[in-house]
Amino acid sequence: MALAQEDIDHIQWLIKKAISEAPEISNANVRYELDLRERSIRVEEELKHQRELMIEGFKQVEKRFEQVDKRFEQVDKRFEQVDKRFEAIQTSMDKRFDELLKRHDQQFLWLLGFIATGVGLVIASLRYL
Repeated sequence: MALAQEDIDHIQWLIKKAISEAPEISNANVRYELDLRERSIRVEEELKHQRELMIEGFKQVEKRFEQVDKRFEQVDKRFEQVDKRFEAIQTSMDKRFDELLKRHDQQFLWLLGFIATGVGLVIASLRYL
């Protein structure tokens, strides 16, 4: 059962009519694609902006770390100064302690001499009496 040319023409006319009556469908797809493209462009721009913000934040964090490093260097210098002062105090105290020990030794020897002399005098006086 073959179709007559008249039937084919009528089918083609119906298809063309159906397509021409529903242009919203093809336009809707185009509009949807345009919306998607616009959204993706906005997302890309926002991501670019976020990346720039992150890079700026990392730069600020790096500057802060440099400041903290400088502060640690200053603290280290202060500790070195304090260590030098403690060493100076320790050496001066060691000298004073050595002087006190010498003086104590001299006093001990004098005391021992007095005791020995006193004992000698007592023994001598006891012999003559």
